[in-house]
Amino acid sequence: MLVVGLTGSIGMGKSTLAAHLRERGIAVFDADAEVHRLYSGPLAAAVGSAFEGTVAGGVVDRRKLSEALARDPSGFKLLEGVVHPLVQLAEQQFLAAERDKGAELAVLEIPLLFETGAETKFDAVILASAPDDIRRARVLPRAGMTAEKLDLIVARQGAEAEKRAKADFVVDTGGSHADSLASLDAIIDRLRGRAGTAYARHWA
Repeated sequence: MLVVGLTGSIGMGKSTLAAHLRERGIAVFDADAEVHRLYSGPLAAAVGSAFEGTVAGGVVDRRKLSEALARDPSGFKLLEGVVHPLVQLAEQQFLAAERDKGAELAVLEIPLLFETGAETKFDAVILASAPDDIRRARVLPRAGMTAEKLDLIVARQGAEAEKRAKADFVVDTGGSHADSLASLDAIIDRLRGRAGTAYARHWA
């Protein structure tokens, strides 16, 4: 089974690409969705202990957590230490289940893939990328988003040029929707039939 990483900074269209892969019958694990699930119960107590005042009714208040991290960005390392082990366990379980089904390839959708040095765990990494002005036009209208908050997120997500250099494949999502999906389809067609080694090396 080929293990593929799908990544991209905020507003780059990564989730749109992931949805298209699912429509094609390819299993995609959403790391962000898993974090949301963990914040809704399993990790609420641990996050609340590390960041006072960020939990209400047994659920992490993501707005309050974001505000706490904005005040003290050093808290990101602490948060990662709490969250990442359980997310990685869920990823491992997802890949094992796909392997048992006889899947030809499986995809992990991870926003901070390069930032966490995880690129070595994949047979191939696909990056969703677009010009910064397009990204900002997509993200700033979102509820609760401000230019300052976006700047903080972008700074944490690293330089786009470095990501493009590290990725095995880049899908330019700055153009039309159809062109982006056609580019992704071409990449998947190239990957099919390849022998994967990442699962045995890093996930078994």
